[in-house]
Amino acid sequence: MKDSLAELIRLIASGCLAEEDVLRIADEAAQAYADPEGFLAANPDINYDESFPIPLGEWVVAGSLPDTVLFQADTYQELFQQIRDSFGPEVTFVLQAKQLAKADALTALKRIQVQLGALYPEKGGYVLVDFSEPLDDELQAVLVYASDLRRVLDLAVEVGIYAAPAYESLKAEQEG
Repeated sequence: MKDSLAELIRLIASGCLAEEDVLRIADEAAQAYADPEGFLAANPDINYDESFPIPLGEWVVAGSLPDTVLFQADTYQELFQQIRDSFGPEVTFVLQAKQLAKADALTALKRIQVQLGALYPEKGGYVLVDFSEPLDDELQAVLVYASDLRRVLDLAVEVGIYAAPAYESLKAEQEG
């Protein structure tokens, strides 16, 4: 499981995490999946209990990702602003966060996805992917290169962490 976790973290980090951090998170998460009680006993500072809606290993993964990798917000406007900020001023965005203020969720997500799809064309752009179960925010997502999307989704299934393209998921949910 550790190797699958490491590959998943590496792909969703898109170069924003040092390899030693990827391996450390994967190792800790694998330990937490394998022996939750032992992991909690060895790490008494961890604020986790059985009332959380996700397994401890998944909680370790999500909780260890920096805010430049895992985006959490209550609105699409806030989410997109965090994404913009993570790229820094050297990356030009056409879409402004304030343009999402009055858009419904599906429209906002489509606009965000179109903007992200235009970035890094060598990798097919980015796809906004809902990731894990949001605990404190309405929205929780990562960016994945379009060329890596299938592998990320396969790895997520393998390790048991929810991951789905945000726009397609919401569109299917609203049509269903």
